[in-house]
Amino acid sequence: MNRADLASALAVGPVLLDGGLATELEAAGHDLSGTLWSGRLLLDFPEAVTAAHARFFAAGARVATTASYQLSYDGLAAVGVDRSAADALLRRSVEVAAAARESAAEPESCWVAASVGPYGAALADGSEYRGDYGLTIAQLRAWHRPRLAVLANAGADVLAIETIPCLAEVEALLSEIAGTGVPCWLSLTCASPATTRAGEPVAEAFAMARDVAEVIAVGVNCLPPADAGPLVATAARVADKPVVVYPNSGEAWDAAARSWRGTGVGLVSEAAGWVADGARLVGGCCRVTPSEIAALAAVI
Repeated sequence: MNRADLASALAVGPVLLDGGLATELEAAGHDLSGTLWSGRLLLDFPEAVTAAHARFFAAGARVATTASYQLSYDGLAAVGVDRSAADALLRRSVEVAAAARESAAEPESCWVAASVGPYGAALADGSEYRGDYGLTIAQLRAWHRPRLAVLANAGADVLAIETIPCLAEVEALLSEIAGTGVPCWLSLTCASPATTRAGEPVAEAFAMARDVAEVIAVGVNCLPPADAGPLVATAARVADKPVVVYPNSGEAWDAAARSWRGTGVGLVSEAAGWVADGARLVGGCCRVTPSEIAALAAVI
């Protein structure tokens, strides 16, 4: 099968991402209340993850983002999974997404993105929405390095470095990626149209990505749809790269209660503006369902 690289596809036009994998798994009746979230099903019921990916492909998504977001060596060790088994689980996250891709109408025009979640996600306490880790860049590099290495060699088409809340973690991850030749996208979660979750100028993060050849797209995810527009424009201007944007539903995550609060809003009405401003990878994050991805497909 001849599959074009994703960067080449972005040069032709927008590519539709999937939505909230955990949301879709919960809708299918699976309990994701543990610290591993959807990663738990890779251990217990990987067929369910494949089926959820397949539903997004059926809705028109052309990229499946793996269930590796929440997986870390620390978190897996805490539930009795040793280092070797953890590596196998990371690889499995890519394998099940690739299996689902074969169900797509045109699998040769679809891709698998290996999710690289932030350090805060592994803490399972909402830290990715604050970015107040108290770790140095060197410590963050050392923490991310082994997981990046496994996912980079697991057969995915691209690494999805996503939901990054602070400049220190951006610098750490880009330092690890630069020079490897492994394509990735870099996506931040932001507190406002101008700042990271840690309150820093988000334009500085986009500028850091500009000269890293491995970064094929830069942008934002897991923030309210209404906040995304200005950030898409800033990313396109500062990074001079294709932009990735996949907001959540607009609800707010309550880390203490481990649940979403508020009322969701649609992404469809915003999507045309994002594309006009340079977005080339467009989709949804938490609480975004296959039905909304299907609606986005009609717009994109």
